[in-house]
Amino acid sequence: MSDKNANAAADPEAEELAVEAPAWHCMDKASVIKQLSLEADHESTGLSTSDSGARLEKYGPNRMTEGKKKTLLAKIWDQVANVLVAILVIVALVSMVRAIVEDGTENKISNWIQFGIIFSVIAINTYIGIYQEGNAEKAAEALKSMLSSDARVLRDGKEVMIPGIDVVPGDVVILGLGDKVPCDLRLLKIQNLACQEAALTGESVPIDKTTDVIEAPEGMTASQVPLGDRKNMCYSATLVAQGAGVGLAIATGDYTEIGTINALVSKVEKKKTAVLQQIDNVSKILAVFIIITSICTFLAAFFQAGKPAIDSVQIGLVCAVAMIPEGLEAIVTVVYAWAVSNMAKQNAIIRALPAVETLGSVTVICSDKTGTLTQNVMSLTAFVTSDSTYKIDVNSADRTADNFVRDDTYMSERATHQLKRTVSQVIKDGTGGGKKRGHKEQSNHFAVTDLHSVHDGTTEHGEGEADADAAPKKEVANPEAQGTSPDQQYVKSALAGGILCSKCVLGENGGRDGEIGNPTELSILRAVYMTGVDIEELKKDSPIVAEVPFSSEYKFMATVHEPSVDIDGDGYDGKLIVHAKGAPDRMLKVCNKQAKGGSLKPEDVEDIDEKYWTEQIATLSSHGLRVIGLTRGAIPKDEVTQDQNLGPEFVNGRDQPWLTFVGLCAIMDPPRPECVQAIAEAKRAGVRVAMITGDHKDTATAIGHMLGLVDEQYSEAVTGPEMDAMSDDELKEAVMTHNVFARASPQNKIRIVKALQAQGQISSMTGDGVNDAPALKAADMGVAMGKEGTDVAREASEMILADDNFATIVTAVREGRVVWDNLRKILLVNTPINNAQGMSVLFGIVCGLSDAPLTAIQVLYSNLICAVTLGFVCAIEPAEDGIMEQAPRKVGKRLIGRYLFLRIALATAALTIAVVGSVFWAQAYQNGADPDADLRELRSQAINTLDFGAISVTLSARFTYNSSFHPRIFKGNKFAWYSVAIVAVLQVFITYCPGLNRIVFGMGPMTGVQWGITFLMMVLVFLVMEVEKMIRRGLKAKGADTDDRERWVFDNTEAPDGNIELPKGASHLNLTELAH
Repeated sequence: MSDKNANAAADPEAEELAVEAPAWHCMDKASVIKQLSLEADHESTGLSTSDSGARLEKYGPNRMTEGKKKTLLAKIWDQVANVLVAILVIVALVSMVRAIVEDGTENKISNWIQFGIIFSVIAINTYIGIYQEGNAEKAAEALKSMLSSDARVLRDGKEVMIPGIDVVPGDVVILGLGDKVPCDLRLLKIQNLACQEAALTGESVPIDKTTDVIEAPEGMTASQVPLGDRKNMCYSATLVAQGAGVGLAIATGDYTEIGTINALVSKVEKKKTAVLQQIDNVSKILAVFIIITSICTFLAAFFQAGKPAIDSVQIGLVCAVAMIPEGLEAIVTVVYAWAVSNMAKQNAIIRALPAVETLGSVTVICSDKTGTLTQNVMSLTAFVTSDSTYKIDVNSADRTADNFVRDDTYMSERATHQLKRTVSQVIKDGTGGGKKRGHKEQSNHFAVTDLHSVHDGTTEHGEGEADADAAPKKEVANPEAQGTSPDQQYVKSALAGGILCSKCVLGENGGRDGEIGNPTELSILRAVYMTGVDIEELKKDSPIVAEVPFSSEYKFMATVHEPSVDIDGDGYDGKLIVHAKGAPDRMLKVCNKQAKGGSLKPEDVEDIDEKYWTEQIATLSSHGLRVIGLTRGAIPKDEVTQDQNLGPEFVNGRDQPWLTFVGLCAIMDPPRPECVQAIAEAKRAGVRVAMITGDHKDTATAIGHMLGLVDEQYSEAVTGPEMDAMSDDELKEAVMTHNVFARASPQNKIRIVKALQAQGQISSMTGDGVNDAPALKAADMGVAMGKEGTDVAREASEMILADDNFATIVTAVREGRVVWDNLRKILLVNTPINNAQGMSVLFGIVCGLSDAPLTAIQVLYSNLICAVTLGFVCAIEPAEDGIMEQAPRKVGKRLIGRYLFLRIALATAALTIAVVGSVFWAQAYQNGADPDADLRELRSQAINTLDFGAISVTLSARFTYNSSFHPRIFKGNKFAWYSVAIVAVLQVFITYCPGLNRIVFGMGPMTGVQWGITFLMMVLVFLVMEVEKMIRRGLKAKGADTDDRERWVFDNTEAPDGNIELPKGASHLNLTELAH
């Protein structure tokens, strides 16, 4: 083992050594001990105290290196290091200087208040910015929390408990039931040991362990063997699910498998969302515009109005303060927070506020299958007998036999993609057929492996190579029976083998809570339970006399019972009933009879039709269904004794086939019914849905057909091994032509994300395991599972599905689009208000006013109050009709397109003209007796015209195209009129409140004429905005791009990064297929 220290994960060379660590799983125990420079008897003695201390010094503590964190000062600097804040700081400093040097109490108080307000604005925006950075550092913290706190090791020949951080390579670690594995181990001894590795590998069931050497399958190198296949290894942070064992520590800290993932999680850089990038860009453009306008205002005040230099500077700075959108960041946060609140009610939990906007631009949703698109409950979907097929309603909540409905056309033909394949090819490709990257599919104990050697090795298909076109199609012999349901007694009798020949325990009320056993077997119990049968009573009435336990070697199990008149009927005196179930190909070999229509009455038992059953098994397998064969037989009562352990020869060791084939149980994890509708809605919205699963290709294709993911355009699935063999360019093409990715590994997920991004797509990616964390961080929108997911996956994601339901993602996409629309509405309201304030100061001076019509405190107040109230109206505006009928916006699209730019310019001009015009109009009514009082009245006129005009812009902006001259203006958003009322009341308050109006705001009371001018200007601004909207409706009807969807000069046209190589160390993530 190479000499490494605990901090080497940050060192590229050391990391490369870690990736090229010895292939421990391919070594025998002696070689492992030798590789670690240990003595031959080390297994019985362990490390000495001195040796363990030396190794701790050499390899470092058993913990993961913490990434470099930003200090609070660094975070603050990131928020304030921009031109707009710099301008505010300058204004604050000038206000402070004037407060110190100027005479007059009123001036001093006014300037100090101005300084305090500006400082508070900077502080609030800085806090909001830091808060928006989210929880990126928590993913690594979640990984660290998974590590074991203590470990039982052998030191100096004795078992001792030590802190997990002190475990070193070479330690002999002792594992027991429930222990958390403290580091990566090569197993030396086991006792029925199995470890739950789902969080790391994606395997949903515990992995049985061995001490044997694991040879790399043909075509694979040792390092390519998936972690799930390295069954002589245990990995840090996994759990001992059964048994006990002893292992040799071969990697600790950063060099464990989970340490590799930690390095990748820390390494993946999160990109800024489009809105945050654009706000940064808008700020830079605004800064230039503000500086130019402020300089022009200074020059006008100094040269035209003849103001002193310090006063001219102050007026120029007032213009600057007026145009800086101090409230924009706050109101953007409100938009996000409101959307987050709405989505939380829909089971979508957003972890970082800006991620909401990303949802609105998603073009591809990459989703897991199990539990997200499907129900994550294996369900009996069909029961096939010798002459009929019953379709089971898996979504019914009622316990009735009506859940079984006869439909002989249901899955009566091969799946479309299997029509031209032979029987043997279908079976080879079916669930459980072939190899799953070198290991058994543990969740399917009854997989079909050999369909064609029944009885004497021949069937009517010969070796099964008959063309599928010649396969008989199932005819509906008695159409009058279609759509009917059997009675409960039939279901109980026909499926008794699936209930009695099982050790599984059904969960509470037929659900998953408290269930015990294999999900495939449980599906039969659940289906019968939902017909109203008392499963426990049935088992109690027919207890097991003897059994043949299941084994993956012979793929069946059998139980012996006393005959039951209720289930078996009469005529079994002196006999015992045998129920055997298993892989249907194995069951066919031992059957010479079949139960006609599933009935076991003596007159309904007939010779078996092997050709029929062979084709039915192939047909069901072609649809990706798991198939179990149910059989029954009778034996003399004295052939077995109570609790006798029988071997497989009891079933398959007889001279002749002797059982009766009852029927086939077709089982699958069915799609969620709401997902079909959600996928259709996503399609209408121009969003592709891709399914990524660890399941077999045919299972994935079948589910894809049911969900509407597989169609003429996306006609087939691509598998993980096929993607592994693709070049970067081939994969980039594949991700654009396939919607189903089967048998996908974690590194496949990362490459899929990168390939989509290289094609200019905005992708979301779902995941639930530790191994998914790098892909979740690399995606534009990482989505973790709330129910089945790990803390690591949740911390690496931007969104968590509380219900693990795909339909929730589509709902969130809709909300994301609302966010984008509302942000544009906010810009249409806030930007003209800011611009009009600055323009009013500039053009007021240019047009002949002797002083600025607005003070710095007035514009700060206006900015904040309009952002908090009127901006809030736009922030929470509900979705407009047709929002999910539009295509996703193009990558690089700016918030401000050409038409929105024109609308902002129009609103700015309308407000500026209204403010400046109203000031000169009001001035015409003054007598000039008190210049100071006259200036205060004019400033009252300016601020009231501005803010009431802003109300007009807001009410018009609520609807992008629909007219606001309509009753709809009073509906949909109750806060709109609350906000209008608040602004109106506050305007009256600051205008007439003694002291506040004069000392703080530099205002005076207004006359009735002035209020008349104010409301007239308010109506005119409203009319201007509505006329523009009417013109835009006409242009849209003629095909103009009034939604700003086409590219404009300011849009980002940078080509996406074409590099889709995995990050260094990701090849170490060859874990196993996800169990989805």
